[in-house]
Amino acid sequence: MIAELVAVGTEILLGNIVNTNSAYLSEKCAQLGLSVYYESVVGDNHDRMKAVIASALDRSDVVILTGGLGPTEDDLTKEVCAEVMELPLSEDPHSRKRIERYMKEYQKNHPDRRVTSNNYKQAQVPEGAIVLDNHNGTAPGLILEKNGKTAILLPGPPNELIPMFEEAVSPYLRKKQPEIIFSQVVKICGIGESQVAADIQDMIEAQTNPTLAPYAKTGEVHLRITAKGEDEKACKKLIKPVVKELKKRFGKNVFALDADKTLEESVVELLKEKELKLALAESCTGGAIAARIVNVPGASQVFSHGFVTYSNRAKRECLGVKKSTLKTVGAVSAKCAKQMAKGCCAASGADISLSITGLAGPDGGTKETPVGTVFMGCCYNGQTITQEYHFTGNRTKIRQQAVASALVLLRECMMGAFEEKNNIG
Repeated sequence: MIAELVAVGTEILLGNIVNTNSAYLSEKCAQLGLSVYYESVVGDNHDRMKAVIASALDRSDVVILTGGLGPTEDDLTKEVCAEVMELPLSEDPHSRKRIERYMKEYQKNHPDRRVTSNNYKQAQVPEGAIVLDNHNGTAPGLILEKNGKTAILLPGPPNELIPMFEEAVSPYLRKKQPEIIFSQVVKICGIGESQVAADIQDMIEAQTNPTLAPYAKTGEVHLRITAKGEDEKACKKLIKPVVKELKKRFGKNVFALDADKTLEESVVELLKEKELKLALAESCTGGAIAARIVNVPGASQVFSHGFVTYSNRAKRECLGVKKSTLKTVGAVSAKCAKQMAKGCCAASGADISLSITGLAGPDGGTKETPVGTVFMGCCYNGQTITQEYHFTGNRTKIRQQAVASALVLLRECMMGAFEEKNNIG
């Protein structure tokens, strides 16, 4: 069954608010087994709304509209949709009573404010509509059915829309679409998107149900396996052998099978598992790696120190980087990163440390050391390795890539990847 989303509101087109409703509804429709082919935004204009709604109903089985159900003159969604579907409007006594009760409570809390008659415009409903009570506002939701087409009208505020969808719309759609869609994510780090895509090309070419699709994130690649079946159990059975094959192909590079699990959570989990204390020495990232680590609840059990040594003097005084190193090869060098990592462990007493130094730009680069050059060091089990990276993009993008790569390096070092790295010493 094909679904389409239409967000109504000039404020969305002007950028005054962010349309989070469509993202939420897209995900929910996918879980219910509906195929969303189109999403659109239209302003509070009668003629343009009419054209958009008519087109949506012509090409889709279910059209979900959000916003424009309020009491003001520019709230036109219900009226225009009723016009397109040729359904006359009349007052719904049940909705009228609910609005009256709501307004009485509102006036008790705001005695200085006047309740205007236009609020009762929201009680007007198209003929034959299924009325969805709004437990968090005044505008009821509506389900309109005609000639095999369905229009679902929901209020715009997310705190009204989400509970209404969960309580009333989701059960309604589940009856119309007996099959569901269920997805499982496999998260990979330490390998680029192009390599991952090449390594699963045969699986993609042979796919039917479930399907497999890669998504690139900063420093990560996510593989989403999506199955269609009669229930979640049936979908999981289809997905299981695909996950097993991906784990076989990518091994230690798989860091999560949970869509909500982050790279930093996997690093903290590994630190806890190995009972290690971590310390960080950051220059170009300015504490951003530490910020990712402390985002994780319970990070205090494993994270002891964070040094932000932005200046050469700080590198010398806090981490023991040699003056001769800074003078001869400079702060952006493998030698400096190595000394930072060793000094970080010595100063903190940590079991493992990671250092980072580089050029995030936009200025300061040379032909030999261009902007985007970053060196990292990791000291663990008496060994220190250094890695050289070359990132592209603006200052923010370079720093984001550096932080993600630092987390990957930490994870690899804890998993015994020292022998696979260069510049061991």
